[in-house]
Amino acid sequence: MKISALMTSAGINIGICVLLWSLYSVLRKQPAFVRVYFGRRIAEENRLLREAFILERFVPSTGWIVKALQCTEEELLAAAGLDAVAFNRMLVFSIRIFSLAAILCLFGILPVHYFGRKMHRLEISSEQLHMFTVGNVEVQSRWLWVHSIVLYIISGVACFLLYVEYGHIARLRLLHLKRATLNPGQFTVLVRGIPKTENESCSSDVDDFFTKYHASSYLFHQVVYKAGKVQKIMTGAKKACGMSDPSTDTTLDQRCKAVTYPCCLCGASSDSFQLLPTDEVAKNIDKKECAAAFVFFKTRYGALVASEALQTSNPTKWVTDLAPEPDDVYWSNIWLPYKQLWIRRIATVLGSLVFLVLFVVPVAFIQGLSQLDQLQKKLPFLDGLLKKPYMSQIITGYLPSVILLLFLYTVSPIMILFSTMEGPTSHSERKKSACSKVLHFYIWNVFFVSLASGAVINQLNPSSSTKDIAVRLARVIPEQTTFFITYVLTSGWASLSSELMQLFGLIYNFIIKYVLRMKEDIAFVPTFPYHTEIPKVMLFGLLGFSCSVLAPLILPFLLVYFFLGYVVYRNQLLNVYRMRYDSGGLYWPIVHNTVIFSLVLTQDLIDLDREDQRSGRMEHIHHGLRSAYRQFPDNEDIKLEQILTVGNDEDQDEGCSSGERNGEETCKEQEPEGICVTQL
Repeated sequence: MKISALMTSAGINIGICVLLWSLYSVLRKQPAFVRVYFGRRIAEENRLLREAFILERFVPSTGWIVKALQCTEEELLAAAGLDAVAFNRMLVFSIRIFSLAAILCLFGILPVHYFGRKMHRLEISSEQLHMFTVGNVEVQSRWLWVHSIVLYIISGVACFLLYVEYGHIARLRLLHLKRATLNPGQFTVLVRGIPKTENESCSSDVDDFFTKYHASSYLFHQVVYKAGKVQKIMTGAKKACGMSDPSTDTTLDQRCKAVTYPCCLCGASSDSFQLLPTDEVAKNIDKKECAAAFVFFKTRYGALVASEALQTSNPTKWVTDLAPEPDDVYWSNIWLPYKQLWIRRIATVLGSLVFLVLFVVPVAFIQGLSQLDQLQKKLPFLDGLLKKPYMSQIITGYLPSVILLLFLYTVSPIMILFSTMEGPTSHSERKKSACSKVLHFYIWNVFFVSLASGAVINQLNPSSSTKDIAVRLARVIPEQTTFFITYVLTSGWASLSSELMQLFGLIYNFIIKYVLRMKEDIAFVPTFPYHTEIPKVMLFGLLGFSCSVLAPLILPFLLVYFFLGYVVYRNQLLNVYRMRYDSGGLYWPIVHNTVIFSLVLTQDLIDLDREDQRSGRMEHIHHGLRSAYRQFPDNEDIKLEQILTVGNDEDQDEGCSSGERNGEETCKEQEPEGICVTQL
């Protein structure tokens, strides 16, 4: 690839970035898009922009950049949680280490590469990119010691900075666990694999077991009921019927009518849902317990001991883990049989591997596009088109990375689906699992497969000896790193601009308001997609470490990406995304082992319990545990003990709300006076 092709790709992406950033600075001021760009702030602060015409609203500005940079870490922690701070520290770490790498490599290694061979020099724009890589250095050159020294310096400083950042995040996590706000998960253990007995209920078994083996710390428990889609319909029933006063216990009017919305495209009306009376659908509902329960303890230390200890000799029965935060619970997987989980995990691993292998085909095809000579040989009918300078520059410098980016958009949804099938019991655990899968996918397909395909394959033949293979790979790999520079431009710079613009949110907002003419859902505010953005940042870090010495030209483009990401992500976390739950910084970093910190933490939990007991807060904490893990959070408003879905969902689970008294679960059957149920 020539420098001119790289400059073409850079120019296109810079133009896209400038256009989208300018549009964003204008659209964010418009009242019509306020919920797209300030969803979190509106949901939490109930702020709206003025509808009056102001000329300043239509002029691009940079004030939002200044606000994002001026935001302190404490303000970010209060607004978006410790996960957001950990993600922000990833960007800070990357900026620091690659700033040093850029200084050392651009001024120390790049001249060694360019003047590595005695040859006729062309204009910079006409030079091939491999002239600036280690592939242009002569074999056994006396200047290779420079590469070694720079590599050792970068590695040593990276380890030091990583140690400093780990200590910083560890301190923040300890403060997170010591926070004044009650975290019921510290007192709660999720028990699965409860064995069934013939004569007693699951609730009685749980009470007998923990009274016998954890009598000193056991408080009470709450059995989980199988609800399935019924739980979603119950939540939708309340929203559909407009229950706004939670203090009333009145039943809904049986004479509910279908709600229709006009469509501006055809003028017709559409029945989005129909409200039906309860007595027609709620007849054959049974209370159905599943082999899972939340068990509450008097102290944090008691819950920790119960969660870490092996309860029986059979590891598939009475399985205990610390419960996630109430808002973090993924109810759909709580009632999955524990013995089924290992089958699900094997199936998802196999599915991920198959998807990993199948994705090699488009990556190899994309690598072929980046090599003009190979493309001309395989597709001779394109000779006339490829001889045009601007077309060859676009095809080799811009098109491959764009096609790869489009293919990569399918990765995150598939990986989040695989992670959900594994059976995680919390949203954060599901996203962390998806994050690891996406990261491994990127490292394999974007990095290793890109290196191994294309020119590398073409350079090898059956007659090559082992020595020849090593020499040819050493020559080809530096040339392939130039593809990663264009990938940083497209997948880095352009994707950040797309994230800032919230293109999907704009389209959704337009369809809802102007096509369907529906009222906006005020309660809907998206959460930050850590499982897609963390792998992307870590992949660029991998490219920086692996290519900084081989192809130093990648470092300026990476630095620009990390600086832009620092501004964009802080703005999005402060204004757009809400914090529904917080894993407490466990995303930092995924590759680190958290066992060491867990051991240190276990000494601190005893002190926290003693402090709460001395201050008299423990009784208040115990009282708060009773309402923390509500499987049906809206059951104060509507009597939904008995409900049956309508339609083809004949196999779905049935359920009822639950309450606990004196350590036992009770679920009284009541005939509901009336419920409006949605029929999709």
